[in-house]
Amino acid sequence: MSIKTRLLAAVALGAAILAPAAAQAARSWVLPSTTVLSGKNAWITVDAASSDELYIPSLRPLPLASIQVIDAEGQSAEVQNGSAGKFRSTVDVQLTKPGTWKIASVTTSVMASWTENGEVKRFRGTGEEFAKQVPAGAADLKTIKTISRNETFVTRDTPTTEALKTTGQGLELSPVTHPSDVVVGEAATFRFLLDGKPAAGIEVVAMRGGDHWKAKPAEIKVKTGPDGAFKLTLPEGGIWWISASVRTGETGRGPGGPGGQQGPAQPLAGDGYSASYTATVEAQLP
Repeated sequence: MSIKTRLLAAVALGAAILAPAAAQAARSWVLPSTTVLSGKNAWITVDAASSDELYIPSLRPLPLASIQVIDAEGQSAEVQNGSAGKFRSTVDVQLTKPGTWKIASVTTSVMASWTENGEVKRFRGTGEEFAKQVPAGAADLKTIKTISRNETFVTRDTPTTEALKTTGQGLELSPVTHPSDVVVGEAATFRFLLDGKPAAGIEVVAMRGGDHWKAKPAEIKVKTGPDGAFKLTLPEGGIWWISASVRTGETGRGPGGPGGQQGPAQPLAGDGYSASYTATVEAQLP
């Protein structure tokens, strides 16, 4: 086979492999260089991105400013050597205390419409910007709030639980099985909370990272019970992505925008709320 023929074959094979990926929805994730380590001089590097294929940076970085670290005592810790590239944000974290740490990317946004002097006004931005830019007591005010939380957990020496405490804001994972104790073939139990209350009846998706070359990547779907709890029995070792989302009321989609090509701004149809969550955990071999 000539070099030209080999190249053409490689291109065709690549197109065939990538074709299904093009239809994949973008997935956000936070990935540590390791999930378990020991010793006093313990460092990890963490990537945060949104991509078509899990853990392969290809679309956009998660905002560097959104990355936060909770140490083994449940306190905020320092992010070091942060950088935002074309496809991913990267930070270093020194695990100065033994126990389990949480690294998260948390973003909140608000979309709003209101009437001012007979004219419809539109806003899109952070919660802080909303408080500053939208008049208090605005007429016909409608809001759509979104909170996105992407987390991972890293344990130095011995697992602890202080960093696993939830905040009561958005969709959050409350582990029953410690993330460092997830073992292949054994049922792991978790709970989802929405604004601090059990998130019942929501679909949870678990996908294995590194399966992009497989014709059918490993995927598990379950639903939470009345108490927000669900069980996962992961069949293979390695890094797994756990995801869920909740949407209520309006989504903000549809005609009308802030002006320009779509014409004059249109009011939102009603209030809405959207919360999404992802976690990166590692399934250990028995």
